[in-house]
Amino acid sequence: MTWDLSKLYAGFDAPEFLSDIEALKRAADASVEQARGMEVSVPALETAVRLASETVTLAIKTMSFAQLTLAADANCEPAMAAYARLLPIMNRLEEANSALSARLGTADDLDALIEQSDLLKAHAFMLKRLQKNAKHVIDPALEPTVLKLQMTGGSAWEQLRDQLDANHMVELELDGEKKSLPLSAVRGMANSPDREVRRAAYEAELAAYPKMEIPMAACLNGIKGEARTLCELKHYDTVLDMALDGANMDRATLDALLQAMQESLPMFRRYFRLKAKLLGYEGGLKFYDLFAPVGEMKGGYTPDEARQILVREFGAFSPRMANMIGRAFDERWIDMYPREGKSGGAFCSGMHPLGISYVLANFEGSYGSVSTLAHELGHAYHNECMRDVPVLMADYPMPLAETASIFNETFLAQSMLKKADAPMRVAMLEQQLSDAAQVIVDILSRFLFEKEVVERRADTTLSPRELCDIMTRAQQQTYGDGLDPDCMHPYMWACKSHYYSTGVHFYNFPYAFGQLFAVGVYALYEQQGADFLPTYEKLLRSAGSGTVREVAAGSLERNPIRTAGSAPSACPAR
Repeated sequence: MTWDLSKLYAGFDAPEFLSDIEALKRAADASVEQARGMEVSVPALETAVRLASETVTLAIKTMSFAQLTLAADANCEPAMAAYARLLPIMNRLEEANSALSARLGTADDLDALIEQSDLLKAHAFMLKRLQKNAKHVIDPALEPTVLKLQMTGGSAWEQLRDQLDANHMVELELDGEKKSLPLSAVRGMANSPDREVRRAAYEAELAAYPKMEIPMAACLNGIKGEARTLCELKHYDTVLDMALDGANMDRATLDALLQAMQESLPMFRRYFRLKAKLLGYEGGLKFYDLFAPVGEMKGGYTPDEARQILVREFGAFSPRMANMIGRAFDERWIDMYPREGKSGGAFCSGMHPLGISYVLANFEGSYGSVSTLAHELGHAYHNECMRDVPVLMADYPMPLAETASIFNETFLAQSMLKKADAPMRVAMLEQQLSDAAQVIVDILSRFLFEKEVVERRADTTLSPRELCDIMTRAQQQTYGDGLDPDCMHPYMWACKSHYYSTGVHFYNFPYAFGQLFAVGVYALYEQQGADFLPTYEKLLRSAGSGTVREVAAGSLERNPIRTAGSAPSACPAR
């Protein structure tokens, strides 16, 4: 199954696509001029909001068509050309946003103006956030040049990294047969029940990275170096502060999250050592056994079987979600299988103007693959709940973006556990622990890695060997004696695309917040049952209308978690 992007456009030479690019360019130019020259008044702000809504709608459609095409086929030249053509227009949108922010920064009566207009009330959080961030606007005399340089800087490095990853073939031998497989397919073998397959895939993967480590290191150095420059130009103290601002999260919330993660490490290390013992050896777990199934997990799921499970299980919670999942399969919102040229991992991309979401998966038939579909379709359900939210208010921050996806994973696991026999229950509980360990232990290692890389980029360029050393130390700090020191993954920096995002630095810690928050939300569902659904959908709708602290605290104040309630089994949120 491949996704059907014709819902966006018939092709890159389609008249509708070309017309929308021109319309986007005109609207972007108009937005810049309007914002720079406006007096801050109700009519002017309403005009700015309408223009921004038009440009964002067109940007979502056109840019997503190029990006989604490249995610499924990194070598598609028409998509590359369209992406390159759109980048300067995206820069104009950034200029418009900065100009509006700067103008709002001069307004002393913004609250009073907002109260005079229903349109402005509906966009109040966005407008107040723009006003707050006026101090972080790049000097207008420099911004166009900076944005243009980014096109041949960070954006180009990011695109190169995606092409390197998608086209990276790994040579390995299985059952006496030599094969050449995409990196995503080889990494998927980490879930194999056959230890020799896992070991062979791990060794072949590590042996293949030196072939691309130099350009990968150049990409990472370029992107993180650019981040430091932008941090200075935007008047942030650190790149982390800039990332927190983008995530609508304050430093106190991050510190509390990191402390909770650190405090949970001894528990996870005991789990790793116990898993090693179950697999037949003492000491720390070997990296290639991190995802090894334990117990007897049913495998060999087909996409049709996955669909049946997801529709059945989530239909018991939300008929609306079950209907959406059915549509996702019927209308081909999903690109299912790994192949050469396709990005690894999985993601969901919301198409607010169309009221649908596209899901990229690398399905390999395991329960983990079914759970991943549940996760990504949770994102799609979040988008479904925001269909009637104005497009400018539908962009929720990453820490809250994981709420519905982790909720879905937890709900599916709890539902399936009730139907499973004893061996399968063991396997599923271990899978939950394994997933939680990735979101807490591994993501903490990624945070430590990125923090050191960003700090050291102040005065040096890091070699592949230095990056491997930093990665290994970060893994040692979090996995500790739970991982075999002679069998780690020094090249994790090369295979995780999140490090190479130019738009979001420190991409990983929001997943940990999402894990803990979503499990807390699930605990509310366990207490309230079906009565919780309206509250849950309201929470999802509000995700773009406040800071992380405001949205999370607001939901908990209305629905306090009773200490007598039970949290999901095998989850670390407590």
